[in-house]
Amino acid sequence: MTEGVVLALTGFAMITAFLVFIMTKRVSAVVALIVIPIVFALVLGHGIGTGAMMLKGVQQVAPTAALMIFAIFYFGIMIDAGLFLPLVKVIVRWVGDDPLRATLGHAALVTIVSLDGDSTTTLLVTVASLLPIYRRLGMNVMIFAVIGGLCGTILNLMPWGGPSARVAAILKLPSSVLFVPLLPTMAAGLTATFALAWWFGLRERKRLAGRVVGAAEAAPDDEALATAFETDTWALRPRMIWFNVALTAIMMVAITFDLAPILAVFMTGTALALMFNYPKTTDQRARVLKYGGNVLNVAIMVLAAGAFTGVLSGTGMVGAMAQSIVHALPPSWGPHLGLVTAVLASPGAFFLSNEGYYFGVLPVIAHAAEAYGITTDQIGRASLLGLQMHGLSPLVAALYLKMALLNIDLADFQRFAFKYYLPITILMITVAVLSGAVPSGF
Repeated sequence: MTEGVVLALTGFAMITAFLVFIMTKRVSAVVALIVIPIVFALVLGHGIGTGAMMLKGVQQVAPTAALMIFAIFYFGIMIDAGLFLPLVKVIVRWVGDDPLRATLGHAALVTIVSLDGDSTTTLLVTVASLLPIYRRLGMNVMIFAVIGGLCGTILNLMPWGGPSARVAAILKLPSSVLFVPLLPTMAAGLTATFALAWWFGLRERKRLAGRVVGAAEAAPDDEALATAFETDTWALRPRMIWFNVALTAIMMVAITFDLAPILAVFMTGTALALMFNYPKTTDQRARVLKYGGNVLNVAIMVLAAGAFTGVLSGTGMVGAMAQSIVHALPPSWGPHLGLVTAVLASPGAFFLSNEGYYFGVLPVIAHAAEAYGITTDQIGRASLLGLQMHGLSPLVAALYLKMALLNIDLADFQRFAFKYYLPITILMITVAVLSGAVPSGF
């Protein structure tokens, strides 16, 4: 066998080993990302040179790791300071006893709270504030699950969302390069989701017409909402609400219009948020310590992914695998790899974990696409268009928490949600192609 064939076969064996180990949960994703490439690099005879490959990969993903660190800190500070509390109470009061307002208010609340990138926090907040209204009005709880899931997965396309951060790290791309071209796609997905929420609300309003309901509940107090946000009431800073709103708005504008590097925006925002909300150094230290665990988990994952791709590239395995795919594909398929990747992202995200799909499969596809003039960032964006279906995957731990809190069966939810998730996924792929974020090849 030629050297290229050996490298390709070894690379596919390494990817397979990685997928098997993390899907069977023999080891954690971090351990697999570090140990497996070392073993395969040593088998190929690279010896101590393996360390240099790993270091190069880590250096390339370091900016993404730093972005995730400061994004988590910033939104953690905003949650602790109570940025979202007035919004939650306003929406709950506005909803009242109207099913249509309930579905629209729910969509708005999930969209805004999901900015922090933590789906669990968003779920707890919406369950605490709006699920009692759904139940009191007799509304279908499946609707609650669908609206929350769609809005949350679309917001996961933000640069600090888990999937986007993984793609940026594994493909060594600036986060803004991935995110900004997807803005029309996100807008289309959210518009469709709000339209669906409107339709759900009208249908529920008609179904429940004339039903006698209990007295409207008061909006949750600060203590109840602080519990839902998993923060402490003493950390709330109600007098700083307008400063925090203005700071967050300025940061979002700077990120959207690429006025400054995203990392610089979040570093500056985090420093200002700490300085003005918690002037005492002891309070600042408490905020840092509170989110230190989450930050460490994310940073380790991203840096381990860098080591993994560093070995994959440094040994020549990814190039050999890409060449084998190019030779195996029918020539007519090559120019359409962007669209093919976008279409296959849904089953890929459903049947594989995020780590398995983005760290194991995506680098090979991206390298193969280069032979047809399709850039890495285009493939990266295409790979993110399966997030809605990932929200239905039985491999998502947060989904089981949702099912438990809503007291519904996973299979029933999947059957109910699929007919709504699929059209919105198709719409977002279409908009991504028409806007040029993903090339179709036609």
